[in-house]
Amino acid sequence: MSNRIDILKTYKTYVGGAFPRSESGHTFALKNKSGDTIANVCRCTRKDIRDAMVKARSAQKGWQKRSAYNRGQILYRIAEMLEGRKEQFLNEMDQMGINKKTARQEVELSIDRLIYYAGWTDKISQVYGSVNPVASSHFNFSIPEPTGVVGIVAPQESPLLGLVSMMSPVIAGGNTALILASEDYPLSSVSFGEVLHASDVPGGVVNILTGYQNEMISHLSSHMDLNGVFNANKGADIRKQIDENCALNIKRRRHLADDIDWTTIDQENPYYIMDFQEIKTTWHPVGV
Repeated sequence: MSNRIDILKTYKTYVGGAFPRSESGHTFALKNKSGDTIANVCRCTRKDIRDAMVKARSAQKGWQKRSAYNRGQILYRIAEMLEGRKEQFLNEMDQMGINKKTARQEVELSIDRLIYYAGWTDKISQVYGSVNPVASSHFNFSIPEPTGVVGIVAPQESPLLGLVSMMSPVIAGGNTALILASEDYPLSSVSFGEVLHASDVPGGVVNILTGYQNEMISHLSSHMDLNGVFNANKGADIRKQIDENCALNIKRRRHLADDIDWTTIDQENPYYIMDFQEIKTTWHPVGV
């Protein structure tokens, strides 16, 4: 009988298109429902958030300048890559204790949701932009433009579908994202970074950090180069902390409902794109 001890995988972060370890080198052991350790996961700190912010900010201007059609192509490509790796995600969710029916629904709806938002990228300006009547010899146009870098606090209970449902509208609109993954079920979130890496997403557009959300949320929401916070953490104290930190430099922030069901069609919503868009108005003289 073999006494061999399995080598557990250490799941790293996804930042700037690469897979660095946490700056401190700290990890935490992820256990299943039986109490067995199934993997080691990076425990990120304030320095990791600062490093990821630099990458997200550096990538934002280039991502915004991409054509809306091209952003849609890239979101579709992410869906293609996820489709090809379904079995990996189903296996990881099984390891974490998520039942097979729920896991399959989680993965398949994540693919469908990416395709849904891929279809909105080149339509959002048409639907939410306008030509405004003015009392002068000008054309007056209002169009949505991305806010910038958005911090996403992913839900604990939906490690893939919740993350995809929050990330997709943020990047579809031309923003970049810094995501704090689920600490209860982090494996799917980190593996999703591998999907992004194998797709056409430029490095820095999506950055995924793991660890204890309560240790990181304050550092994320108070970062002065962040433009918005999209939050699914249910803690009342955490939400109050985010509100106070966002007020420091007038960040946008959106808290999701405590009872949100990510599997419903209500979570396919173009208003999630508009939550992190600014309206830019341009005046152009007539006849010049």
